Amino acid sequence: QVQLVESGGGLVQPGGSLRLSCAASGTIFSIYVMGWYRQAPGKQRESVAAITNGGTTTYADSVKGRFTISNDNAKNTVYLQMNSLKPEDTAVYYCSANTATMDRYWGQGTQVTVSS
Repeated sequence: QVQLVESGGGLVQPGGSLRLSCAASGTIFSIYVMGWYRQAPGKQRESVAAITNGGTTTYADSVKGRFTISNDNAKNTVYLQMNSLKPEDTAVYYCSANTATMDRYWGQGTQVTVSS
């Protein structure tokens, strides 16, 4: 089992920045990729960014150049640095982890609101 706890959401003005954190615990040795997803009201959950345990990163086109995913293996934590935030970035952001046993785990989500 893997447990994921997100933090760092909040209210920010357009053009501002936030950093989300996702702390993993449990059978973390089995994780091979971690990612961030988001779900806005009335919309499907969508992938935002992902990072493999080898450090390869991928991003949704809508966040390229503005968001950066990174990890700190010593702290078992994945981060999402979000810059130049737009109102359309408003959503609940979820951390996810995929394991070698083909399981996927989710955090509880953290609200990000971009508004003036």
